[in-house]
Amino acid sequence: MNKDTISTKSKLQQLVESIGAKYAPDRRVEVYSIEVVEYDGAIQLKGETTSTAALKELAEGAKSIAPHIENHIDTLPSETIGENCWGIVYNSVGNLHSQPTHKSDMVSQLLLGMPVRVLDKLDDWLRIQAPEGYIGWVCGSIERMNGRELQARLQKPTIIVTCQYAKSYSKADIYSQSVSDVVIGNIFTLDGKEDNFYKIIYPDGREAYIEKQNAKEVDSWLSDIELTGKSIVNTAKQLMGVPYVWGGTSSKGLDCSGFTKIIYWLHGIIIPRDASQQVLCGVEVDNKGDFEKVQKGDLLFFGTKATDENTKERVVHVGIYIGNKQFIHAHDYIRINSFNPHDKLFDQFNTNRYLRTMRYIGSERAIGITPILDHPFYSKTSLTDDE
Repeated sequence: MNKDTISTKSKLQQLVESIGAKYAPDRRVEVYSIEVVEYDGAIQLKGETTSTAALKELAEGAKSIAPHIENHIDTLPSETIGENCWGIVYNSVGNLHSQPTHKSDMVSQLLLGMPVRVLDKLDDWLRIQAPEGYIGWVCGSIERMNGRELQARLQKPTIIVTCQYAKSYSKADIYSQSVSDVVIGNIFTLDGKEDNFYKIIYPDGREAYIEKQNAKEVDSWLSDIELTGKSIVNTAKQLMGVPYVWGGTSSKGLDCSGFTKIIYWLHGIIIPRDASQQVLCGVEVDNKGDFEKVQKGDLLFFGTKATDENTKERVVHVGIYIGNKQFIHAHDYIRINSFNPHDKLFDQFNTNRYLRTMRYIGSERAIGITPILDHPFYSKTSLTDDE
């Protein structure tokens, strides 16, 4: 390899990195995996990305550096997906993995009825993007469809499960054959009512019945939501004792940010997946730990403070303030602890690593805090296969 080639590759690599930092700073919500390679004497760009803007700028910049460069970058959704680049979750909980293998980490979960964007396919695995933007791999659990079909489903009446756990049945009878388990936040198409049951249709076409006491029609649920600190706290306390599960975002098991995410989801709000993403949203109301301005429902963030030695702040934990210097969070299980050293629930470990408090209530429609009805994945009128 001559000096000119080495110099050209170095310039291209710098360009790849700078554009990645600009358009895909968080690889949890954007795919940007591009490398500069040499093959048969030709310099090539190889890889994949979900950002068409990044690809356009990279292609133009690369041409100015190496006019004869070969571009082999794939854009996602992949062409192999075809028009069925949307899907709806049909299991009560779908597990999202970091790689297309069951041995890889579970990074998040998807709830039944949740629309997802299908990006790629490998054997039985689909790479998908959830409404909050998180990208990962799921095996099964997704009923694929095109944008028109998803839009048609979103226009139908739906019900949402409002209890922590329940079952659906083959008949309007709790002694009939169960069809599946259901968990809080699951959404089904409503196909009718019979006595004390809703007749429901799963995204994959299964039909079942669920007791009315365990669900609510979505239109009524949305109109009845009170996005207040008191309501956030009351909902959070319903999940007391649910065990900690890394990657969990359902009532089957929750990690710290999965807990805060589902609590706001149950108030009709979509927020980011991880604590380090959630801390970037809303309005900061405290960073000293005196909690004078902190209100119920605010999110508390914990981790490692930035230092003078150029160490960046690292957010690793999140909880919900419930008043009186107490907070509820996922730590072994959903539990309540306190910042007050005289409280029997005092948590010295988390008190020592407290960073700041962010307020989401009042910041709806700000960056990263999106009402369900405003989210493009839930659009009933404008969804297309090209979105």
